[in-house]
Amino acid sequence: MKTSPLRRDENLLKLSRDHHAGLLFCWKIRQGVKYHIAIERIIQYVKYFWDHHFATHFKEEEEFLFTQVRDQEVQKALDDHQKIKTFVDQVSVSGMEKEEDVLLELADTIGDHIRYEERVLFPHLQEKLSQEQLKKIGEQIIEEPLTDNYEDEFWKKPTSL
Repeated sequence: MKTSPLRRDENLLKLSRDHHAGLLFCWKIRQGVKYHIAIERIIQYVKYFWDHHFATHFKEEEEFLFTQVRDQEVQKALDDHQKIKTFVDQVSVSGMEKEEDVLLELADTIGDHIRYEERVLFPHLQEKLSQEQLKKIGEQIIEEPLTDNYEDEFWKKPTSL
């Protein structure tokens, strides 16, 4: 018997929209590496995206959503967050070895994490949390849409390729 996926609760939609922007972030990194763009340009974007988007997104999930249920699914998400934070710190250090490999691993780690939250964790939490709990979470999340206004569009195919 095939089961249909749960609809995303309206109180978690902002986090899901952030996830879409996060997947686009991963694509941009992969494109930059593919086109052999100067690593420093990509690293600057990683720093920008962390400071303007991921840091706030992670904080909202950790403070408002993950505190509601403590189980192995939530712990995996918390562990992923710590791993991603460590990667961002590593990427931010100039002169790292195998820079392109590290950037691609960062993109893969974030992409895998987002898919985990969307496919496993959010449906799990929607089943565990009451509508009242979800509503309170939704009220705490900043509704400002995540916009990526980064000016250096390094991910675009260079005309010389």
